[in-house]
Amino acid sequence: MTILCFGEMLLRLTPNNDELLMQSPGLTVRPGGAEANVAVSLARFGAEAKMATVLPDNTLGHAARDEVRKHGVDTRGIAFRPGRMGLYFLTPGAVRRPSEVLYDRAGSAFVEHVDGALDWSTLLDGVEWLHLSGVTPATGPNGSAAAVKVVEAAVAAGVKVSFDGNFRGKLWSEWAGDPPGTLGKMLAGASLAFADDRDFALVLGTKFDHADPAERRRLAAKAAFAKWPTLERICCTLRVNDSVDDQTLSAVMITRDGEHHAAPIALTGVVDRVGGGDAFASGVLFGVYKGWSNDEALAFGLAAAGLKHSVPGDFNLFDEAQVRAAMAADGFDIKR
Repeated sequence: MTILCFGEMLLRLTPNNDELLMQSPGLTVRPGGAEANVAVSLARFGAEAKMATVLPDNTLGHAARDEVRKHGVDTRGIAFRPGRMGLYFLTPGAVRRPSEVLYDRAGSAFVEHVDGALDWSTLLDGVEWLHLSGVTPATGPNGSAAAVKVVEAAVAAGVKVSFDGNFRGKLWSEWAGDPPGTLGKMLAGASLAFADDRDFALVLGTKFDHADPAERRRLAAKAAFAKWPTLERICCTLRVNDSVDDQTLSAVMITRDGEHHAAPIALTGVVDRVGGGDAFASGVLFGVYKGWSNDEALAFGLAAAGLKHSVPGDFNLFDEAQVRAAMAADGFDIKR
């Protein structure tokens, strides 16, 4: 059975050698986008992963399609339409300077044509899981409409929904959207949610005021489970930033029966953290898709996220065996 990932693909442009944006003429171009990141990771793990998106019918759009296809992703769900390629510029952080993202995706082929460009009855045929995120509805009216429609179509077809909150305030602020209402409709169909108390506070229009962050997560999860009967699992990572280069990452999964925790891992000398959340989501989703225990799926997701921090670009380029080696702390000797 297939996992279908739906969302906008982007090209990421990054200054080289820890420079600021436009400090020098050079920029490195790589493909990305939350759902494409998940699709690539799933395919490399060995899952049947399919990408649904809209790309411009030009050299950039075809190149973006080819990049995910070379990792084993089924790209027959990609539609090509007139328009431009969505871009984002990432200035990597260094020392005391945080990373910064500048979006340039207004008027992209996806933003302009996504509502109506994809035949969901066909794309969802033979699909077990649909994965999408809160980025898609933030892109504009067409993205919001398409995101709600595909979730409703998935529920009607008996397809399970994996939803990553991925709230993007910068995108929502550019148009008169309804984040709580739209994201709430998407969560209403989800059985697996990657979200924390802030996401649920936004959608539910309430506050979870408790001094203990763990208790805030429990209160938010309790409210979410009460609101959305189909929701079975809520997952999130927990990050401690000692510096841009040195961080600690752990993870928690809350179910209707209790909690599961993955022990913290130290990330020293971080290469690139962008896409780490998508690597985590893909790892957990892969474990659930394979029928693993909640503890195993959560640990696998955290290990995948940790490995993603070791490579530049949005994509997580490791297979299941490599993630399991990291889980066993067996990945530090030279492989000969």
